[in-house]
Amino acid sequence: MLKLTPILLAIGYALVMYQFSAWRTKRELDARSTELADPRLRGLMARMAEALGIERVRVHIYEIDPVNGLAAPDGRIFLTRGFYDKYRSGEVTGEELASVVAHELGHVALGHARRRMIDFSGQNAIRMALATVLGRLVPGVGVWIANLLAGMLAARLSRQDEYEADAYAAALLTKAGIGTGPQKSLFLKLEGLTGMGGRGMPAWLMSHPKTADRVQAIEALEARWAAALPHE
Repeated sequence: MLKLTPILLAIGYALVMYQFSAWRTKRELDARSTELADPRLRGLMARMAEALGIERVRVHIYEIDPVNGLAAPDGRIFLTRGFYDKYRSGEVTGEELASVVAHELGHVALGHARRRMIDFSGQNAIRMALATVLGRLVPGVGVWIANLLAGMLAARLSRQDEYEADAYAAALLTKAGIGTGPQKSLFLKLEGLTGMGGRGMPAWLMSHPKTADRVQAIEALEARWAAALPHE
């Protein structure tokens, strides 16, 4: 039991820190966001709400400059002011922003926030166990190796979540009559919009899949859907 104590403490610490982070995020979002009021975008949200069979898809504008979309731990969807400004300037279309919202809805519907809490706790325990073992086997660099391995695991799990949210968004956009074209075209723009393409970073350390891989995965989905349609 004594050998397990550090691991149990690591799991408990991770859970407490995750809950604290979620509380701090909620407070920040409450203080710095307003509900989306753009008529054209709200029309696109209405089409997705109808496809989902719900009354409304509510989206908020988070008043920060970086280009991003996010699903809060409490299930709310946010677009940053920086992203909305790209739409206002014509660099991003309304349909492309709708694809961001559809992606974040996927994270909510698929329970990724809850999964990340569990994953984070598990990763913290794995990091602690590996650091203990490798620290004895490879003194001096064992802890560094443990952190690297835990980071690789976290990145792989994050990429899996992104692929799942992409697939959800593709299905929702198709059902809403928006299609996957805006979703794919936005992926091709994102590196330029954010300035963060992951260039030079190994794929196994990236938290998001490469653009080409994401587009290819959506096109593979479309091919499967087309093959499943009845042929005359």
